[in-house]
Amino acid sequence: MNYPSQLIEEAVNELSKFPGIGKKSAVRMVLFLLKQQENEVSKLGESIIKLRTNIKYCKRCGNVSDNELCNICNSPKRNQQLICVVEDLRDVMAIENTNQYNGTYHVLGGLISPVNGIGPDTLNIDSLINRIKTEQTKEIIMAISATMEGDTTVFYLSKKLKSMDVVISSISRGIAIGGELEYADEITLGRSIALRVPYNI
Repeated sequence: MNYPSQLIEEAVNELSKFPGIGKKSAVRMVLFLLKQQENEVSKLGESIIKLRTNIKYCKRCGNVSDNELCNICNSPKRNQQLICVVEDLRDVMAIENTNQYNGTYHVLGGLISPVNGIGPDTLNIDSLINRIKTEQTKEIIMAISATMEGDTTVFYLSKKLKSMDVVISSISRGIAIGGELEYADEITLGRSIALRVPYNI
């Protein structure tokens, strides 16, 4: 693609690094930005810089936060003895949008995938075990995508937690096998949380 300006080319190259954004979409975005007021574009740039430099991760659950503890962990209205284990932030947002869950979360930061070099040691598993030991947790809900990596992670976690005095359940399989949580509609996902089933090895 030929660009009339090197500045446009550089902006297109950067924007096309986003997931799902190809060169043509990036060009449309750049041309849109060129039509905006400078102060509006500056706000966008500043918000992205602030996002990257100021965002924190909850020291308890691993969710993104503006403070040391996220709003969910800090809320007295949440059931602090119930932990929903998820892969990443997108899953927290998806479950929260159902308005069906009132417990806390634990964000693993990924799934076990030996092919991709991701083992248990690279995930937030030790902190989950410490939480269960120290916080009088009563139930763990495995809300992890029904993929090979997801099933491997759930199996590993359930083996680690088997000796602990905690109920292990998983979301019911209203979620399609091989499907990602973020693509599930809110009714199906909410029902899966509400109708969770005990997890058996």
